[in-house]
Amino acid sequence: MTFKNPVHRGGPRRGRFEQLAEYASNFTSSPLFFLLCLSLVSFFVASHVAHLPPEVLLLAGDSMTAVTLLLLALLKNSEMRAEHAIQRKLDAIAAALLEAHQDNRSRAFEDLRNAIRMEEET
Repeated sequence: MTFKNPVHRGGPRRGRFEQLAEYASNFTSSPLFFLLCLSLVSFFVASHVAHLPPEVLLLAGDSMTAVTLLLLALLKNSEMRAEHAIQRKLDAIAAALLEAHQDNRSRAFEDLRNAIRMEEET
């Protein structure tokens, strides 16, 4: 099994996970999610202050851990998609510059051409 960058999986169409990650990313950046997290933290603090049974404290702590882990996965997915989008734009700009200066074989032209070739190899 090979692990691919999320943006390279499934060809040009986005898969179910990518769509879910997009929706979840939009939701987690909303005020509603902030209120949900605030209420979760408030529950955690209140359970400690009220000296509730250890089972309730474990439930509160485990809930916060699960939310943190899910947010970490979403953040990484979003970061990878943004990085890939930026790289595609930079490659398009570099290709357009190469086409515009095709007749001019300066050192900057060769450096740009080599940089694009390096990007395709990685």
